Amino acid sequence: MIDNLTVARIMEAADIYDVVSDFVSLKKAGANYKGLCPFHNDRTPSFFVSRAKGYCKCFSCGKGGNAVGFIMEHEQLSYPDALRYLARKYGIEIKERELTDEEKDAQMERESLFLVNEWAANYFEKLLHESQDGATVGLPYFRTRGFRDDIIRKFKLGYDPSDRHALARTAQAKGYKAEHIEKAGLCYKTDRGELIDRFSGRVIFPWFTLSGKIVGFGGRLLDARTKGVAQKYVNSPESEIYHKDSELYGIFQARKAIARENRVYVVEGYTDVISMHQCGIENVVANSGTALSERQINILHRLTQNITLLYDGDAAGIKAAMRGTDMILAHGMNIKVLILPDGDDPDSFARKHTAEEFRAYVEEHQVDFFDFKCSLMLNGVTDPIQRSEAVESVLRSISLIPDPVTRSMYVKMCAPKLQLKEEITVSRINKFIKGDKDQRLKAEARQQELNAMENKEGAATPAPSATTLNIPSPQSKLQEVESLIVRQIIMQGETILPVGNPHSAPEEGEMEDGIPLACFVERNLAEDNIIFSEPIYNTILAEAAQHATESGFNSLQYFMRHENLEINQVAAQFMMEQQPVAADNTAEDNRTVRILNNINHLLIDLRFQIVSGKLEQAKQRLSTAKGEEMADAMRNYQQLKTLLKQISSLIGRTR
Repeated sequence: MIDNLTVARIMEAADIYDVVSDFVSLKKAGANYKGLCPFHNDRTPSFFVSRAKGYCKCFSCGKGGNAVGFIMEHEQLSYPDALRYLARKYGIEIKERELTDEEKDAQMERESLFLVNEWAANYFEKLLHESQDGATVGLPYFRTRGFRDDIIRKFKLGYDPSDRHALARTAQAKGYKAEHIEKAGLCYKTDRGELIDRFSGRVIFPWFTLSGKIVGFGGRLLDARTKGVAQKYVNSPESEIYHKDSELYGIFQARKAIARENRVYVVEGYTDVISMHQCGIENVVANSGTALSERQINILHRLTQNITLLYDGDAAGIKAAMRGTDMILAHGMNIKVLILPDGDDPDSFARKHTAEEFRAYVEEHQVDFFDFKCSLMLNGVTDPIQRSEAVESVLRSISLIPDPVTRSMYVKMCAPKLQLKEEITVSRINKFIKGDKDQRLKAEARQQELNAMENKEGAATPAPSATTLNIPSPQSKLQEVESLIVRQIIMQGETILPVGNPHSAPEEGEMEDGIPLACFVERNLAEDNIIFSEPIYNTILAEAAQHATESGFNSLQYFMRHENLEINQVAAQFMMEQQPVAADNTAEDNRTVRILNNINHLLIDLRFQIVSGKLEQAKQRLSTAKGEEMADAMRNYQQLKTLLKQISSLIGRTR
């Protein structure tokens, strides 16, 4: 367990801007900062960070929280693990006992896979630097590639000897379960049930996430063994924690440089990344020779708007430069392409040049993507059909640019190169845009049809509901009122309200000068056995009422630091939506009277919404009742109608 004093130190040290900046490129926006949301496919910045208030929120998907809540959501960590993450980031010591083997086994499977991968990375690295095989086989390979020892350490490179049973044997001796070793992809199981090391006899390249967790490995056979071998490289298989289309090699080591330089270089292989780092170019990642996926582009787009694709000068490299570019354009990113001289790849080029020489070459030779594509597809092409297809491909790419001004600039630039009149170019691009929109609308309509078929279950098609017509339904209004009450509980649950008889002893939960707002709400609702429709709201009320009478309790701080991520996010949302108010110089008793009147009105309104909902149900029951049931239904309906009228009169008196 982490003690409260340490938690407080972590919360004080954790700068929300600093924490979020590790994952999102933020720009100043008034008093706040904004960037692309890391929790959904965000094309325009909707994620805001308030450094002064210590929280963040996406105004599109609604996710956010304080520093701990952000890390919990982004890294899928528990509350204690998110605290540990921040403690490591800020150098705060946490003294905890080592987990026993039984406790390790009780960890969630996802965390178990991270743990066994972390152990394996240390195991491979130790063998590289401390074993005889590592010294005579592994390290010489990396040194022949020109890698310095500090760079080898930086990327946590390792070596796995040829004993195919050693890894599983050693891991199990350390208490790691066979099923986790297999599920992490470190070993595979034979028909006889033996665990065989997937990477034996290879040098090891660990894959890190954006936050530094190890999700998988790449293993390369040494040069002497690659002759006639189909698989020079072997990568971890897909697992609970490793998805190839979600990872970028080198992203952890590059993330700060990408944000600082506001540009990322994308190369193909591990050694390209490592050699460029050694050269002094650190804002570089690899996608392992495959087209960039939607998820990979999202990661890069959160860090920068600018991407340069670096590839070999041969035909394969040029072809690779074209893969996935349309998706990058659709994200609104600015693409440059750099084709290196024939015979060079980023690895060999970086080993022959300094960082200054490399950057100078990039600045001189990188070209805009559309210049590159036009030259590649049109130079020397005279056949009308082939030329028409090439022109269509270029225009299709331009149509994907989301910003109309940028799209217009490219139309002006490309029309002469395509030998087309500008109006024809615009017309064709607009057709592409309209076609994409129509296709998207058809897909959405089809999905709605499928959803309706799944939910129909033979029922007749209902009449348009209040929700369909954008008219607030009783249920949505009920949730709105509940939300307003819970907002008060979170923002000022400890505020003492002037209720009770000053001439008599305080009742349970009361203080001499009144009762905390949270306790007042809890008691008020208990009188009529009312509970909120949202379960999380009931938890918030119960905890606020439990702690509100404690000396020094601050409801907002308590819930903003809550270990339950859902509660943390509810508090962050209310905090984010809170409007700044002018200083209140009126007497404290006047302020608390206003708060009391406001919460009283909300509690009456809550009852009004509950009874309204029941009255609607009674009306429906009355319309279908028959025989003896009719009298009972009518009586229930009249009682609810009378009750609603009484509550309405109370609302009028509290306004």
